[in-house]
Parts: sequence; C-alpha cells; structure tokens
Amino acid sequence: MRLEEYLVELQKVSTLSLVQERELWRQFKIHQNTAARQKLIESYQPLVFKTAMPYRDMENIMDVIQEGTVGLIEAVESYDFSRGVAFSLYAVHRIRGRMIDFLRREGKVDLPCEAMDFTEQAINFADSMPTIFEQVETHEMIERLRKAMNRLPQNERAVLESIYLESEEARTVARKLELSISHIYRLQKQGIRRIRGMLSRFMQKF
Repeated sequence: MRLEEYLVELQKVSTLSLVQERELWRQFKIHQNTAARQKLIESYQPLVFKTAMPYRDMENIMDVIQEGTVGLIEAVESYDFSRGVAFSLYAVHRIRGRMIDFLRREGKVDLPCEAMDFTEQAINFADSMPTIFEQVETHEMIERLRKAMNRLPQNERAVLESIYLESEEARTVARKLELSISHIYRLQKQGIRRIRGMLSRFMQKF
C-alpha cells in the first residue's frame, strides 16, 4: 500500500467511545472475539501514524508504519484492560520501539531521531486518542514533564524547549546558543536521559 492510499484509509477510522472500547476489550479478552480484536487494531491505527511522524520524510515510511502496526498488534495481545491504564499510553512505547528497531536494522537512525523519545511523545500526545482516562493521564504526564524540564541544567533545557516546543532545527539552535551541532545533539541526548530518570517511576505503571 502506498502512503496516499494509507492516508485515505486512515480518514475512515472513527474514534471509539469509552463504552465502545470497554466492550471491545471485554469481547476480545474474555470471549476471544477476533472481530473485536481487529476493530481495536483498526481504531488505534492513527496512533501508529502519529508515532511515525518524525520519520515521514523517509522513503521507507510505509515500512516504518508497518513495523509500528506490528507493535500495535503486540500491544493489543498483551494489554490487560482490567488495570484501567489507557491503552494508547501502554501501546505507544511498543509501537515506537518496533519502529526504532527496524530503522536501526536498516541503518537509518541518526542521533536526532533516537533522541526524539518520551519527551516528544508526551508534548504531542494530548490530541492523539482523547478518551476521558487518557486526558487525565496525559495531563498528569505533561505536568510531571514540565517539572522535570524545570530541573534540567540551563543549556539542556534550552535545547529541548527549542527543538520540541518551538520546533526549531538543531542547526538553528546551534547558531542561537553559539554551540556546535554535535554539542546540541549531546545536550539533547543528555536532557532526554535526565528526564527519563526523573520520570522512570511514573512510567513504570505503563
């Protein structure tokens, strides 16, 4: 399937209500209903596309999306709906992990791509799958992220804010801060690592 065809199909996907989604999980997990399983996979395909957006200019973007779909299917199979954790928060890590593993095998992941990890997902997550539970969890995640970023060293914080919140290119940030691009990438990676450490306990439940 070409990207244009995929986007046409994506437009046909409608967001599930909380009641509909709960019933689909119940049908799949309790009654092994394969139709319910397929409906869940189709309904969360927009999350795969959103996660693939950092790689949208790559020639093999459809291969990336396909790998993300495999991650989505794995998440659907392993998800425990009785825990009450939003599926999108649970699934996004497996989806992106599949994409990154594929790109690494292809030799097409550079430092900036690897650095676009939890921070970018959290900042951009608010509009992905807006059920009530997800909105509450997203608000909590973003609030914790904001506090974590405030604790970063000045240069690391400036780099992350410029790249992720202001959508500036690394080259632009380097000129603005009068640093080399390699130093910008290093600060970016260090900042991500610090934030992961600060948020690790919160993320364990996902």
